[in-house]
Amino acid sequence: MFSPTGMSRRARVLLIGLIAFTGILSCIIVLAYNDYFLLGDPVNPNNDDVKYIQSSRLLLNEGVLAYNTKERPSAFIMPGMPFMLAGFMAIFGQDQGGVIAFRIFQCLEQALSVYLIFWIGRRLFNTRVGLIASIISALYLPDYFSSGVILSETTFRMLLLLLVCVTILALERNRTSLYILIGVLTAAAAYFKPHASLYPAVFLVLWWRDKLPWRLALKYMFLIVIVYAALLTPWWIRNWLTFHEFILFTNSGGSPFLLGTRIHGQLPPAGFFEAHPQYDPETLFKGSDSTAIQKGLDVISYGFKHEPLKYLYWFTLGRWVELYFHPFYSRPIWPITRPVMNVLQIALMLVNMAGIVWALVKCSFSRLLPLWLAIAYFTVIYLPFVAFNRYGYPNMALLILFGSYLIERLLSRYSGSDRLEARRSSSL
Repeated sequence: MFSPTGMSRRARVLLIGLIAFTGILSCIIVLAYNDYFLLGDPVNPNNDDVKYIQSSRLLLNEGVLAYNTKERPSAFIMPGMPFMLAGFMAIFGQDQGGVIAFRIFQCLEQALSVYLIFWIGRRLFNTRVGLIASIISALYLPDYFSSGVILSETTFRMLLLLLVCVTILALERNRTSLYILIGVLTAAAAYFKPHASLYPAVFLVLWWRDKLPWRLALKYMFLIVIVYAALLTPWWIRNWLTFHEFILFTNSGGSPFLLGTRIHGQLPPAGFFEAHPQYDPETLFKGSDSTAIQKGLDVISYGFKHEPLKYLYWFTLGRWVELYFHPFYSRPIWPITRPVMNVLQIALMLVNMAGIVWALVKCSFSRLLPLWLAIAYFTVIYLPFVAFNRYGYPNMALLILFGSYLIERLLSRYSGSDRLEARRSSSL
C-alpha cells in the first residue's frame, strides 16, 4: 500500500539513505544530550514533560492516572502520553531506562515520518518534490529536538502524516478497510490531542468533490464514527466510574481557550478590569474549566469592542505567525543556536508560503485538496485556543511539501528539464 514502486534506483537509494540518516542521527543526539532535553524540573515537576514522567510512574505503581493533582485521579489530560510512556517504563525501568527507550522510539517515528513525507509529496506532486521534502525534513533541527523531548508532538506528527496518507488512498480506492483505518487513526490521535477528532469532517468536502453517492458516504462516515467511538469508550467509562459524569475528552479545555485571549502574554486592554470588576489581574488567568471559558468570552468580547483590528489580527494572521514562524526548538542543538534557528524558520516559512501561492496558481486545486484541507483543519482548530510553536510543529511537515514544490520547479527551470520534457512531448 505504501510501497515506493516505479522509482529509479538512485532515488530509492537516496530515500533509504535519508531515512537511515534521520534515524541514526536522532539516536546519537538523544543519547548524547539525554536529559538536556527536559524542559522542567524532575524533582519539582513544573512542565508537561516532567509531569508526564511523574504521571507514568504513578500509573505503573498505583494504577492511577493523575496530572496536576498529586495522587488523585484527574481528567486534565488525555491518557495517550502517560500510557505510552508507562509502557516503556514497564519494560525498560522507571528511571533512565524507560525514558531513554521512549526517546529512541521517537527517533524511529522521526525516521518513519521522513518516508511518509516523501510518500505524500510523490503522490500529490512528483518524486523529486517528495525527495526534496525528505531532505529538508532530514536537515530540520526541530525534528531532532522533538525526538529528545518527552512530549506528544513526535507521535502526533506521525499519526497526522498517516491520516493524510490513508485519506489519499481511501479516496482513490474506496475500500471499507481504509475508512475503518481512518477511524482507528483518528481515535489514536485523539488520545494525544482531542482536537484531531473532527478531522474526518474533511471527507464531506472530498466526497462532494468526487460526487460520491450519499448512501456510500453515510456508510463510510458511520464506520469511522463507530470505530472512533468504540476506541474512545474505555476513556469515557473510566471517567464515568471515577468522576460520575460524562467527560468527552478532558475537563481542562477552558484553560487553553482563556490563555489564547492573551496577545503576546499581555493583559486585556486598558479598562477591562473597570468594566469587569469581578476579575483581578493577578487571578484572571487562573480558575476552573467553566470559569475559564466565561473569562475568555468576556476578554474577547471586550477586546473586539474596543480594539477590533488588534483582536481580528490576533485571531487570524497572528495565530498563523505564532504557530509556524517560531521554531519548536527550546533546547538548541550544536552548532545551531536558537537565534540562528529563528532566522532559518522564518526563511523556510517564506519559501513554504511562496510555494503555497505557486501551487495555487500552477497546480490543480482539486488534486491537492486533501493536503489543503489537512493544513486548514489543523490550523483553524487552534484559532479559538492558545497557539504557539509546539502546536504548529506537526503541520510543518505538510507545509514543507509546498516549499519543496517551489524549489523543485525552480530547479527544473534552471536545469532546463522542463524544456526537455516539452520537446519530448511535442515529438510524440
